[in-house]
Amino acid sequence: MTRPTCPSGADRAEAEAFLAAHPAIEAFDIVLHDSNGIGRGKVIRRHELLPLYDSGRHMPISILGLDICGEDVDETGLIWDEGDGDRRAWPVPGTLAPLHGTSPARGELLLSLYTLEGAPMTSDPRHALARQVAALAAEGLTATAAFELEFFLLANGRDAEGRILPAADILDGRQSRQTQVYSVDHLHGMMPLFADIYAAAEAAGIRAETVISEYAPGQYELTLHHRPDILQAADDLMRLKRIVRMQARRHGVTACFMAKPFAEHAGSGMHLHVSLQDREGRNVLAESGGAAHSPTLLNALGGLAATMAESMLVFAPHANSWRRFASRSYAPISASWGVNNRSVALRVPAGPASARRIEHRPAGVDANPYLVAATVLAGIRKGLAERLDPGPATIGNGYENAPDDAAMPRDWGAAIEAARQSDFLRSALGADMHRTFVAVKAAEHARVARTIPDVDYDLYLHTV
Repeated sequence: MTRPTCPSGADRAEAEAFLAAHPAIEAFDIVLHDSNGIGRGKVIRRHELLPLYDSGRHMPISILGLDICGEDVDETGLIWDEGDGDRRAWPVPGTLAPLHGTSPARGELLLSLYTLEGAPMTSDPRHALARQVAALAAEGLTATAAFELEFFLLANGRDAEGRILPAADILDGRQSRQTQVYSVDHLHGMMPLFADIYAAAEAAGIRAETVISEYAPGQYELTLHHRPDILQAADDLMRLKRIVRMQARRHGVTACFMAKPFAEHAGSGMHLHVSLQDREGRNVLAESGGAAHSPTLLNALGGLAATMAESMLVFAPHANSWRRFASRSYAPISASWGVNNRSVALRVPAGPASARRIEHRPAGVDANPYLVAATVLAGIRKGLAERLDPGPATIGNGYENAPDDAAMPRDWGAAIEAARQSDFLRSALGADMHRTFVAVKAAEHARVARTIPDVDYDLYLHTV
């Protein structure tokens, strides 16, 4: 019997070398990501790794049609319409890595899903981004990128009134409910945990860099070194989230990637820094000849601004996501742009022209980085193709000075409807991924709508 050819480009030699270098590893987490960015898969034994590289691994198609609770969403067309048949998952090259601190020792491997014949499954979010990367390459451009990861570290338990709490320091158990943004001393109490996060990232080949105390109690940010391939940058973010969650659990605290866990404090974003290089490796966003901004930069900003309203479901995909958008909370509420300005949605950071890039700020940390990056690239491509003008830069306070955009959805339901009707988003994600994503979000919206929250009892139980 002829072995199927690996469509992902993964090489058995990578697995053989890894097994030889890590004789103590007994098992592997094999992980692919659904539309919510949730890692789903299996834990396989050591002897099963090489056959995975030879023949792939059967996975049910329904794995891509699940909601946030892991339940089937029939409207995706991926469940009973397909008889929940198997497709074949293949390794993502370069993602085989040891998992730091596991006992017995385990490794990790990312997967993407393909048809049995080897064509990409178009409801796989990673393939949606790969499709935009290929389209950009056909236009002679490559996107270099890096994500920023904001998150909270919380206590495993809650207070007497059921409220969540910032985690106590790992070092000495000290607990603070103060914001302490940029406090270096405040970081020291969590250094044992961050030391393990950095060790785990290094073992995975991920360059995690600066850590800061962010703008809320228990909130932190980790930056990632830029990658010359935006697909790899998204892989980094997915894997780093899993690392942070795993290492936090080992240290007895909870890593929280909700967009807005505390009503009275700022939420967590997932800023994407992106630049474009031509075939000669030149940064095409960089200005030259004394120009204030390059036409390419302005057109890219124009495309992102023009498509933001219909793309907001990708950037804010959950009910909780929309709580993050509050004035003066460093979360943008309009399709604005500016230079060295953190109150806008599209920031052009200060720095030398050679490093010119766009910082895309709308997405929450709860968003799927593959879909975020795919949508951002599609918006940039549209701006370049149509030479779109972003309008004047916002100066000063973007919450007050940016023009109000009536097209921007104001809540989750409006964002779902905007996404459903968007030809741009259908093109950006591909028809199948668009259908799957919108169907999953609509099902989750219905779940939330029929759930009675505690606030209803607080307000109405004894009063109406």
